[in-house]
Amino acid sequence: MILYIAEKPSLGRAIADVLPKPHKKGEGYITAANGDTVSWCIGHLLEQAEPDSYDPAFKSWSFDHLPIVPQQWKMTPKSKTRGQLSVLRKLVKQACQLVNAGDPDREGQLLVDEVIAYLGVKGDKLEQTQRLLVSDLNPQAVKRALGQLRSNREFIPLSTSALARSRADWLYGMNMTRAYTLQGRKVGYQGVLSVGRVQTPLLGLVVRRDEAIENFVSKPFYEVLANLYTQEQAHFKAKWQPSEACQPYMDEEGRVLSRRLAENVVGRITEQPAKVTDLQAKDKQQGQPLPYNLSSLQIDAAKRFGMSAKTVLDTCQSLYEKHKLITYPRSDSRYLPKEQLALAPVVIGAVLKGAGELTAQCAAPDLKIVSKAWNDAKVDAHHAIVPTEKVATLSALSQAEKQIYLQLARQYLAQFYPVYRYHETQVEVEIAGGHFHTKAKQEIAPGWKQLFPKRSDDKADGDEALALLPPLHKGQELHSGLGELIEKQTQPPKAFTDATLLSAMTGISRYVTNPEIRKILKETDGLGTEATRAGIIELLFKRGFLTRQGKSIVSTPVGRGLINSLPESATTPDMTALWESHLDAISRKEAKYLSFMAPLVESLNGLIMQAGAQLPKALQGVEAPKRSFKKRGYGNRRGGATGAKGKASGAKKTATRAAAKTRAKTSA
Repeated sequence: MILYIAEKPSLGRAIADVLPKPHKKGEGYITAANGDTVSWCIGHLLEQAEPDSYDPAFKSWSFDHLPIVPQQWKMTPKSKTRGQLSVLRKLVKQACQLVNAGDPDREGQLLVDEVIAYLGVKGDKLEQTQRLLVSDLNPQAVKRALGQLRSNREFIPLSTSALARSRADWLYGMNMTRAYTLQGRKVGYQGVLSVGRVQTPLLGLVVRRDEAIENFVSKPFYEVLANLYTQEQAHFKAKWQPSEACQPYMDEEGRVLSRRLAENVVGRITEQPAKVTDLQAKDKQQGQPLPYNLSSLQIDAAKRFGMSAKTVLDTCQSLYEKHKLITYPRSDSRYLPKEQLALAPVVIGAVLKGAGELTAQCAAPDLKIVSKAWNDAKVDAHHAIVPTEKVATLSALSQAEKQIYLQLARQYLAQFYPVYRYHETQVEVEIAGGHFHTKAKQEIAPGWKQLFPKRSDDKADGDEALALLPPLHKGQELHSGLGELIEKQTQPPKAFTDATLLSAMTGISRYVTNPEIRKILKETDGLGTEATRAGIIELLFKRGFLTRQGKSIVSTPVGRGLINSLPESATTPDMTALWESHLDAISRKEAKYLSFMAPLVESLNGLIMQAGAQLPKALQGVEAPKRSFKKRGYGNRRGGATGAKGKASGAKKTATRAAAKTRAKTSA
C-alpha cells in the first residue's frame, strides 16, 4: 500500500480524487480501489516541547535559568490533533511506500518529515520515501504531479534548513522574551515583552521611521529651471545640475539649500545664449513584468486595492483551495518552468473565457512570445503564482477574490504580449558655464502595457518631462529666456503602509548599514519568508506593538518602549537577514546545520548577559496592552510567531529528535 501524507485535508482530497475509484472514506483518510491510501496532517500535528519538559524548574520564569538550550530536542503531539496523529501512526505501519505530500516549500517539507521521523520510520521505508510536489489542485495538474515523483532524500537539505530555523527561533524567542519580560517587571511593566528574531527587527523599522517623522525639521531647498528657445521659437525647459563647487550649499541628497546661490544662477542664465552640449536619442524597450510571487502580489494589492497582507494571503488560499483557480500561493518564485509552456494555450483559453474583460481593448495574446519568466534555472520546488486551467465564474467570487484573480491573470497574460517600446531623448545644455538637463519619452508600441490601463494616480515613470522635445542636435545654439526659481520644502519620510512595509521586508538590505552584510544579502534578501510575512505583521498588531492610523502603520508606546530597551542588534534586520542567508545556503547544500547553530548559541549567551546588565527604562510608566496571550505557542509555520506568558515566542517550526539526527548526519 502506498500512503500519501498531505499537509492538509484539502490537498489530501485533491490527490485522492485522481486515484482509482471507488473510494472508501475512513476517519482521517481515504483509500482508493487499488488499496493506496491518502491521509493528511492538519497543519502541525507536533510542536516544540515546553521548557519545563526539559526541567520542571523551567516552569517558573527565572533569570538564573537563562539561556535555556536543550541538549536533546523534544517534540510533543498537539492536543487538538492527537487523533489524526494516531490515524497516521496506524497507516504508516501498514504502508509499504510513503509519499511526502507537504506543501512545496521548505516548511511544508519539514511538516511531513517530522511526523515520519516521530513515528519511527527507518531503514528501507525511509530511504524509499518519495516526494510529491502539487502546486495546482485541479485533477489534471495533480495527475501530472503524480507522474513526476522524486526521492524525498533530495529534499533533506530543504528540511534541514527548516529544522535549523525552527530551533533557532525557539532558542532566540523563548530566551529573549523571558529575559526582557523579567527585566520589565523590575521597572513596573506588567506585560509580556515578546521578542522574536523577525518580528522585533520589523517593529524596529516602524519605530525608527516614526521617530524620524516626529523629529523631522523641514527645510527649504531650491531648483532652477531654464526656459530655452530654438531659432524657430520652439520652447522647452531644462533643470540646473549643480557643480562640485556647490557642494557646501547642498544636503546629502544633492538639494541646494542656499537661496542666494539659486538666485545668482537665475540671474546668470536669464537672457543668455545657450548651447546643446550632448544629445542622446535611443529607442528603448521594457520587458514583460514577471508573474507574481506572494510578496509582490501583496505589495501590488495593497497599493491598488488597499488590502492588508493577511487579506491577500487568505484570498489566495481561497482561490487555490476552494475555487482551484490559481496555483500554490505561498511561492517565493517569480519564474515558470519551460515545460509549462505546453499548458499556456489551455490556461490562456480559460482566462479569456472567464475574464475576457482583461483583453477587451487589446490585441490577442501571442503564444509565440516567450518572455524571460520561463526559466528552469530559477524554479525549484515551486513556481510563480499563475491561473490554472479552470475557467473562472467571476460572479461566484467575492470582490477581493475577483480583484486578486484578475490581477494574477493579467500578469500571466502579459507574458504573451510584445515588449513595451519607446523613444527616449536626453539633452544636456550649457548656459553661462552652468549645466542643465532634460529628457523626454515618446511611446512607439504599447506592447504588454496595453493590458494595464493607466490610473489617475499613476506616476510618469519618474521622468522629469514626458512632453515631446523640439528637433535638436548636438552643438545647436539656443536662447535662454527668463530663469525660474522654484522653492520647495524637504518632506519627512512617510509612515509605513501595508505595501511599503512588505516592500521593506522583501528588500531588507536597504535598511542594513553594514556594507559587508549588505553584500552578502545581494542574492538572498528578505526579512521573514513568503509564508510568514503577513502573519508577522498581524502578530505585531495583536500584541499591541503596532496600530493603524488610516492607511499608515505606526508603533504604539509599548512597541517604542520595547525597541528602545533592546540592544541594537535585536532591533535591526542585520542578524535575521544573515540567518535567512545562512538558512538558504543550507537548503542549497552550501552550508551545514551545525555551522549555523553553534555560533547562534554562543551569541545568545552574550545577549542574555547584556539583558541582565541593563534595566529597560524606556518602559517605565508604560501600560501593558489589555490582552491575553495564548496558553501555548512557540510559533506556527504559516502565521509567524505566537507568544505565551511563561512560554516562548518567535519560533515557526518544531522538530523531532529523530529528525534532528537524520538531518544533522546529512548536513553536518
